[in-house]
Amino acid sequence: MDPQLSSHVHATAAAGGKNAGGGVLPPAAVVILDVEANAAAAAPADPSDGGDGGVDYMARAQWLRAAVLGANDGLVSVASLMIGVGAVNASRKAMLVSGMAGLVAGACSMAIGEFVSVYAQYDIEVSQLKRDGTDGDEDARDGLPSPTQAALASALAFAFGAILPLLSGGFVALWWARLIAVAAASTVGLAAFGAAGAYLGGSSMVKSGLRVLLGGWFAMLVSFGVLRLFGAAFHMDVSSV
Repeated sequence: MDPQLSSHVHATAAAGGKNAGGGVLPPAAVVILDVEANAAAAAPADPSDGGDGGVDYMARAQWLRAAVLGANDGLVSVASLMIGVGAVNASRKAMLVSGMAGLVAGACSMAIGEFVSVYAQYDIEVSQLKRDGTDGDEDARDGLPSPTQAALASALAFAFGAILPLLSGGFVALWWARLIAVAAASTVGLAAFGAAGAYLGGSSMVKSGLRVLLGGWFAMLVSFGVLRLFGAAFHMDVSSV
């Protein structure tokens, strides 16, 4: 028992009145109320309640990871691809076609990868339900993951992220302005995706946004540098069409 609670209980008992027979009246109600109040104050918070207005962030983790990963992957992949192509070819059409190819190929790759991955998880969970004898339970089957929904969500998230650099730089006439437009739009998108994911996940928006931003910048710089060196090694003029 808490020392402060124990001393308070003894002090209350000593201060109790006497009945007609000379006995001490036990202040049971007071002691019970004090014990309940202290127990309620000392009780740890239930982590399943969410800890923040009843929000269960663990329930968000799976779909939030897929959405942020897909959108961030689409933006970084297409932006890096366009900047890399722009490092060896100043043609607007070349950057536009490379960005569109990256969008379609990346969305299909994300969808197929997510479908295969989630289907493997689905098979494992179905096998476990059969071993447990609960495969006929409607509630249990409703909780199984959907490979088709996961594939569509991943493809849409990738395309959503990829469309930003594609639209921002694919129609700019000047070569240097096109590269700046892609980099600037990607910077805004990366910071926004990182901050949005942190907000929905209940973590630091500044740290998450900065982490995503630095990763995207690194990918774009590496793509530009490697392709620029490749063009110089094979005597590819950056101004060629």
